[in-house]
Amino acid sequence: MWEMALSRLDATMAILGLNDGMQKYLREPRKIIEVAIPVKMDSSIIEIFKGYRVQHDTNRGPAKGGIRYHQDVTLDEIKALAMLMTWKCAVVGIPFGGAKGGVIVDPTKISINELEKITRRYIFEIIENIGPEKDIPAPDVGTNAQVMAWILDTYSMDKGHSVPGVVTGKPICLGGSQGREEATSRGCVYTILSTLKVLGIDAACLNVVVQGFGNVGSNAAKILFDLGHRIIGLSDVTGAIHNPGGIDPYKVADYIKSGKTLASYPEAQAIGREAIFEIKCDILVPAALENQITASNAAKIKAKIIAEGANGPVTPDADPILAGSNIFIIPDVLCNAGGVTVSYFEWVQGNLAYFWGKREVNLKLRDIMEKAFYDVYNASQKKKVDMRTAASLIAVDRVAEAVTLRGIYP
Repeated sequence: MWEMALSRLDATMAILGLNDGMQKYLREPRKIIEVAIPVKMDSSIIEIFKGYRVQHDTNRGPAKGGIRYHQDVTLDEIKALAMLMTWKCAVVGIPFGGAKGGVIVDPTKISINELEKITRRYIFEIIENIGPEKDIPAPDVGTNAQVMAWILDTYSMDKGHSVPGVVTGKPICLGGSQGREEATSRGCVYTILSTLKVLGIDAACLNVVVQGFGNVGSNAAKILFDLGHRIIGLSDVTGAIHNPGGIDPYKVADYIKSGKTLASYPEAQAIGREAIFEIKCDILVPAALENQITASNAAKIKAKIIAEGANGPVTPDADPILAGSNIFIIPDVLCNAGGVTVSYFEWVQGNLAYFWGKREVNLKLRDIMEKAFYDVYNASQKKKVDMRTAASLIAVDRVAEAVTLRGIYP
């Protein structure tokens, strides 16, 4: 993923004509932190977990980015995701730079007590490098509001007073924002609705396929379902299902909560996980992990629009294949920026100790996402480039401008 991020950045900087010094600057993270996390497990055996925090850029404001708990976490992945956060914050115009964190652990295979110990020790190890004016973590794959609550408490205990602005994605009762849980999904839907307008597609009842039924995918499916669209395909780590007549995502969510798997859902046909990409549909929302749509399966996709709910779901070698099929792509730095946007709202609310209602949060999110969409779309039309390139040009140019204005110290 790091190679992919650098490849796309290099192409963007070449179009912008940035000088060699600026190109070198934007390619390198400002800070890379690697820590060993010793934890006394429930069995009394001491295990050592590896953790990372990468701050890619802080010229436009404090670093911002989630913390990922996954067994396949690598430093290169975290570097790439931190860089992606830099562009994401810039493209929607919020005053943050990009960061990302990760711990190499499978959270499904440890106890809640062990998870808390890992979280608190990880934060202790990086505590001098985070804070509301430095670097603000948030949830990502494998983490949630409870993990953010432990981070808030650990940091606050070290400082001797409550510091709600140190982390976003917190529980509401601890200063979290209304609407944060479904913010990434709602932002994704706002960009889809804007796409339908510019493409002149009748939005009455469209067929939607969602790959990944985690927080982003499930909420996107629910919001689109509530708007009257037909969800015809869903997938998660257990498998995939298809029903041309439609699937109720609320029923699927309840079915999974009962301890059963999505693949065994009785009101749809079970299909192979890769077959989810072959379903003919109007909108495909890849909302799982990165590198899901590649040169090997891109030609099989039969969607009119791809809305990248996940980070980096489409590889660079797949982009020209999708373009050849006239598929309109809403790139990740735009499409899934709703999460960091509402995280910004939460940070502002926490620092001011003044909280907004859900309706106000959603309206503010809609305004920012729609403005960002039309900025990117208009740039793509003016420069005659695809949406991904247009979004990258806007984001990288904004960061480069900030670097130029601030200068290099000393």
